[in-house]
Amino acid sequence: MGAFSLGIVPAINASILLQVLSSAIPQLKKLVREEGSAGRDKYKQYEKYLTVAFALAGAVGQALYLRPYVPDFDVHWLALTTLTLTAGACLTALIGEEITECKLGNGTSVLIFVNIASAIPASLAQTLGGASEGDNAAASLLVFLVAFLVTVVGVVYVQAGERRIPINYARFSTRAQRERGAGGQGGSALARGGSQPFLPFKVNAAGVMPVIFSSSFLALPSALARLTGSPAVFTAAKALGPGGPLYFPLNIALIVYFNYFYTFLQLEPEEVAKQLKRQGASVPQVRPGKSTADYITQTLERMSVLGSVFLGLLALSPGLVEVATGLQTFRGFAGTSLLILVGVATDTARRVTAEVQLAEYDVDRLYDDLDGRTL
Repeated sequence: MGAFSLGIVPAINASILLQVLSSAIPQLKKLVREEGSAGRDKYKQYEKYLTVAFALAGAVGQALYLRPYVPDFDVHWLALTTLTLTAGACLTALIGEEITECKLGNGTSVLIFVNIASAIPASLAQTLGGASEGDNAAASLLVFLVAFLVTVVGVVYVQAGERRIPINYARFSTRAQRERGAGGQGGSALARGGSQPFLPFKVNAAGVMPVIFSSSFLALPSALARLTGSPAVFTAAKALGPGGPLYFPLNIALIVYFNYFYTFLQLEPEEVAKQLKRQGASVPQVRPGKSTADYITQTLERMSVLGSVFLGLLALSPGLVEVATGLQTFRGFAGTSLLILVGVATDTARRVTAEVQLAEYDVDRLYDDLDGRTL
């Protein structure tokens, strides 16, 4: 058991819980939207408190799980182990936050990316070793390689796909208003394609979160079975675990539900419609206000179906490849892992491109000139 064995999971759980609470508690939503940088700092402070709470809970659970294997188990050992694991989780979250502050990408995603990428060489060696032991090694490797390439291409294609809703402005709108954008939730902003501004919605707006929610929910019975030792809980955990009869149908159902829920958690149609109306923008042939909100809601509902199908196929692909080849290592390359790898890689490439373009301009000199004119 390492000091960093809890990883970044407590920080992820804290972020998810706070986002869910924000949709139910108006005060939390107000912190981010209406109170500026001070409100966002306070929101981040709440997230840190939740991270510590999740880290403490995870540390105690892991320490109690190891109790049968610790000869000198006592209160002192439990306290020391809990503090060590909690400190490791908080330090990992701090590193992720520093990566974000340095504009190197989302720190949490980068840490997960590094963790997945570091396991690729060992997984490849395991794949080659497992294929060589079978009767049809060449066929198994070919199926594995084709499935890997198809999955990567599919992830890239879907991640780049978006639905663009055209936007018209009133005649009195200024050019600055047209270029400023509609804002919106979850990165949905008004963009410009040539001379026609539009409102872009990603096909997979929820990203990897529905898969994480589903896997976390299905992992609860296993965790309870380890802690309680109950035969009934163990039976339920076996049925809901990978390879169990209820795993695939329940996993797909949860992915569909969480994808729908998280999409509308990130993209609130009523709020987007209000922002469009305030800026004098409207969707062609759709009345501003409630009609626009209904139109955006209908669009997101249809797109959530496509996103659910995509995430469901990602969740099923490891099992299908395992049945076809007998190799289990595809679980490390498909589904959530590939989605994170591709998402972080494309986001990092975009950020690097933006930084290179920004470096072509002497921003410091521009600010100096503006300060001089002000004086």
